[in-house]
Amino acid sequence: MLYTSNPRLITVGETMMMVTPAHAESLATADDVRLHPGGAESNVACHTAYLGVHSAWVSAVGDDVLGRRIVRSIEERGVDTRWVTSDPGAPTGVYFKDPGHGVLYYRRGSAASRMSPDTLAGVPLEDAEVVHLSGITPALSATCAALVDAAIERVAASRARLSFDVNYRPSLWPDGEAAPVLRELADRADVVFVGLDEAQALWGCTTPEDVRALLPGPGRVVVKDGDVGATELGRDGTVFEPAIPTEVLEAVGAGDAFAAGYLAADLNGAGASGRLRAGHERARLVLLSMSDFVADPPAAAAAALTQSTD
Repeated sequence: MLYTSNPRLITVGETMMMVTPAHAESLATADDVRLHPGGAESNVACHTAYLGVHSAWVSAVGDDVLGRRIVRSIEERGVDTRWVTSDPGAPTGVYFKDPGHGVLYYRRGSAASRMSPDTLAGVPLEDAEVVHLSGITPALSATCAALVDAAIERVAASRARLSFDVNYRPSLWPDGEAAPVLRELADRADVVFVGLDEAQALWGCTTPEDVRALLPGPGRVVVKDGDVGATELGRDGTVFEPAIPTEVLEAVGAGDAFAAGYLAADLNGAGASGRLRAGHERARLVLLSMSDFVADPPAAAAAALTQSTD
């Protein structure tokens, strides 16, 4: 699809080729595997695009078959990819999902790790309604950290709002470095998403209120607590919405889906409960799948956005 207008939501970050078993079994025994694009920020863009929001993903991929496949696949999901660049000097990253055992990354020296503030040249961050970043990007390299800082500064000087998902990945950070960096970045955002387990590992928080006390800057802090539910702590009060009971097939990617459902509902005028419900509904679809992205029936997508009259 050829886009000429500015996107309402812009995401920035690495996407790798994900190799995952076709069924819920370990990589140690799986014979049938699938290839899917996998990246926190492009996941958000794919979900929000499906929910009717003009969304763009900004990144770099290698000038290789995996990079081209990733871009084509994300374009097919309705995402604006005109600011994705191809780097002939570095490969596209790869990772493997091992159901029940997490993920294995092969991303060192990837094209996306070479992103810098120059990657944002010509990207209309200031004209978006929401710019979405995650705590994965600053861990990839010094130049990626500089990119995140530059993006935050540009958004802060504009009418756009900054959405930040903490997305703590311990394997990407040297010991002790993640906690202060992610806290500082999160506190500069307008909307923050963080799992209660992440907040406990990073900062010793045990309740959503602990997280809010640690992050006074954002207008809203959204704390996710697995199958318990999610809490939005905003300037006007605190709202809790229970999770939807789900038989979990694979959990990786559900946090991105939650953020996308929440942001899409927010952009369509939903209140706090409606935003949280939309996040849960989108996350549930991923929990039931081996993929980070699931195209559900249009009626279900519409329902996730219309449940906003709280």
